[in-house]
Amino acid sequence: MLFKPPVLERIDLDVVDQINAARESLGHALQAPRVWKGLLRRSTMGRAIRGSNSIEGYRIEKQDVVAAAEGEAVKGDEQTTKAIEGYRRAMTYVLHLAKDPYFMWSEQTIKSLHFMMLEHDLDKGPGRWRAGAIFVYDEDKQETVYQGPDFALVPPLIDELVESLANPDQNVPYIVRAALAHLNLTMIHPFRDGNGRMARCLQTLVLGRSGTLEPPFSSIEEYLGVNQYPYYDALKEVGHGGWHPENDARPFIRFCLLAHYYQAHTLLRRIQEGERVWNALEEEVKRRKLPERTVLALFDAAHGYKIVNATYRSAADISQPVASRELTALVDAKLLIAQGQKKGRSYTAATEILELRKKVAVDRLIPNPYRNAPTNLMMTTGTAATQTATFTVLSPTVPSSTGPTPPALQSPSDGQN
Repeated sequence: MLFKPPVLERIDLDVVDQINAARESLGHALQAPRVWKGLLRRSTMGRAIRGSNSIEGYRIEKQDVVAAAEGEAVKGDEQTTKAIEGYRRAMTYVLHLAKDPYFMWSEQTIKSLHFMMLEHDLDKGPGRWRAGAIFVYDEDKQETVYQGPDFALVPPLIDELVESLANPDQNVPYIVRAALAHLNLTMIHPFRDGNGRMARCLQTLVLGRSGTLEPPFSSIEEYLGVNQYPYYDALKEVGHGGWHPENDARPFIRFCLLAHYYQAHTLLRRIQEGERVWNALEEEVKRRKLPERTVLALFDAAHGYKIVNATYRSAADISQPVASRELTALVDAKLLIAQGQKKGRSYTAATEILELRKKVAVDRLIPNPYRNAPTNLMMTTGTAATQTATFTVLSPTVPSSTGPTPPALQSPSDGQN
């Protein structure tokens, strides 16, 4: 028995309709053949990678979002680098599976994605079900907050999950089905490690298979990364500390609906703002008689991303020497700031570019569909910067490992989005 979809109330159905309308608008907006929208796709995937991995304690600097999507090196220790690269490969696989006309759901799909994520650490059993009990322990509160079902139940529960994905109830909105897949995999906790990342990745695949939007634009992983505590609270409210599929899944479903609502409007705002930023940068480049393609570098820099020669020359389809020469020209024009030596040199936006973006910023406040009150797009609140939560995943079959240490919740600013 798995968690079942709750009977949606009128307000839930209204929110689903609003999400579908926003996603339809997003789909139409993305169809316009503008170069900068390719940059938006790349950064959106990078944000999803960053969001999901931050929940597990693997931090990516905001400036490295593009690098994470491109497979370039990100700032961090070796374990972080390998975890990010594994998740990027899994997400790339999701992109392909979402478009595969011959795709079929199977337990091997779940195992394969998990292997890609954790193949850098074979001691964690990537691609294999756990062979023992598993607990999630809150070190701050010194208590067990969740105990997964007996390991003998994992294979039949996964079979049931796969069957539900292969033959879904079409009367249940696909967004709800995706949230349930996330919830069920999280609660089954089938692996020794990486269950959260795998559940979030599975949700994105379900959304991608719906065909409404590309997986990066379907994902709510960025939202989850920013709003980790409400995410934990929703899971806790449904799970009550153990495997209880008879419980009402509504708290988690509503949390996911709200996440979709804010994520979709965040992306719509970014498209609107991106158009303004791009047009302003084109005028600036033309005024300074710089190569038109340098807008590609300035656009990323304006959004707070680090520019390196490799990513710029890939986006502009130019050689390494040409990219180096043009980036130097942007530094000389005081549009970019160079950092580091030649081999590891990177570039960030100068004050003029940051101010240009602020001038064209779009209002970030929208009504909360459940509370009908203005709130920030990412629905976050000011939380003490020192607030953290540390969890340990305990399994008799493997040594204990430190789990997620989420950062303080924060509202996005011009510099962060």
